[in-house]
Amino acid sequence: MNPSLWLLRSAARAPDAPALLTGTELESDYASFAYETGCLASGLTARGVGPGSRIGLFMSNSTDYLRVLYAIWMTGAAAIPVNSKLHPKEAAWLLSDAEAALCFVSEDLAEGLAEAKPPCGCVRVGGAEHATMTSYPPMETPADMGRDDLCWLFYTSGTTGKPKGVMISAGNVAAMTLSYFVDVEDVSQTGAILYSAPMSHGAGIYNFMFVIRGARHVVPASGGFDPAEIFALSRDLKEVSFFAAPTMVRRLIDHAEVAGETGEGIKTCVYAGGPMYLADILDAVDTLGPRFVQVYGQGECPMCITALSRHDVTDRSHPRWRERLASVGVAQTVNEVAILGKNGRAVAPGQTGEIAVRGPGVMPGYWNRPEATVETIRDGWLWTGDMGRMDQDGYVTMVDRSKDMIISGGSNVYPREVEEVLLIHPDVAEASVVGRPHPEWGEEVVAFIVPASGGALDPAALDAHCLDQIARFKRPKAYFALDALPKNNYGKVLKTDLRARLSET
Repeated sequence: MNPSLWLLRSAARAPDAPALLTGTELESDYASFAYETGCLASGLTARGVGPGSRIGLFMSNSTDYLRVLYAIWMTGAAAIPVNSKLHPKEAAWLLSDAEAALCFVSEDLAEGLAEAKPPCGCVRVGGAEHATMTSYPPMETPADMGRDDLCWLFYTSGTTGKPKGVMISAGNVAAMTLSYFVDVEDVSQTGAILYSAPMSHGAGIYNFMFVIRGARHVVPASGGFDPAEIFALSRDLKEVSFFAAPTMVRRLIDHAEVAGETGEGIKTCVYAGGPMYLADILDAVDTLGPRFVQVYGQGECPMCITALSRHDVTDRSHPRWRERLASVGVAQTVNEVAILGKNGRAVAPGQTGEIAVRGPGVMPGYWNRPEATVETIRDGWLWTGDMGRMDQDGYVTMVDRSKDMIISGGSNVYPREVEEVLLIHPDVAEASVVGRPHPEWGEEVVAFIVPASGGALDPAALDAHCLDQIARFKRPKAYFALDALPKNNYGKVLKTDLRARLSET
């Protein structure tokens, strides 16, 4: 079904319920939210947007993000949420690959994207064209959207370094949404979701549950993650839920310990997006109480592979509570999870294999990447690329990543992508990128460089080169010159050796 129907139902049932807030300031109730969305949907329809269209959002966090999202869906089109941290050139590439018909861009990102010259038209949110598009009478009946129709086109990256568009259907969205109510938390009309992490990712995809319940959607005045602001807003608004990467949770704890915060007003913090250290979640519960739930997912099965419940996070009575707390929980209700060996068969409990998932939460495939789809989805199972083990009670513990992805501050960095940028610099003959442990961000990106003949390692020049090509958070934070990269007999770079060198420095 079309997700915009959820908005219209809440608007009909509770038109005066507060819907969109910036900080504590109310901008729209549900009647206004639905009306504003309908007007923009009519404006999009007048531009030829409809079923089969794909519309980009290259926007910083704001209440307009939700208005644009639901207007896109109301027309029957698919949304392409583009990470606002990306370099404009990267954003332009994604829009080109998705064959986007249009892209909405926030004021702070508009100039950079215009310089990158994306192939589609761009609408500056808050600008004259946007105002014209919202001046139409509201669209009253959403376009039909079936279970298998494309709803969300989310770009992730793979071992090739080239981003891939994950096709998320309306059925995938419905499965993930219903699983949240069962496996994470229920939501009431008096609840609120706080968007302190990027709305293009996990934080934004959790909007559906709160729209269904007619609850509040709150964007911090800062537009981002600030522990003091989060605690203050939670005290004022009450019954607040939000998504946070493990590094954000650590920052919350550190601030709470200094400021004497108890977490008043926070209902649930859903943490995901990277490894959570056992010591950190123990500190979190001791400091802020039973407010935490862990989920494990990936773009290909958004937010709904496994969950570690509030009970499991806080339980200290079970004989193996520490093992459970170090896990990513059990399979979410809508999906099956298995640990598979290379032969495609499930391994015995406690043995390590690749985590696989199947069910209605799993994507139908990658956009225009049939080979990658066949490689990733085999016999109905999505092979996640993450290695793990499952105990006899169904708790899954991740032990390694079969891909060399680096998770820094909750954002994914794929070494190959950074390496390819470094290798086009004239002073670089070879490059290999790995993650180095970081106390705040989890990992940080570092690069080992073999300088070109006659060249020298100039970190400032490499920094400037990277910042012209990729997002700042992907830029290496340190460069190490080597005469040669360590390799095996097949010429593959031994990244384990490089990581070992880091531990020796």
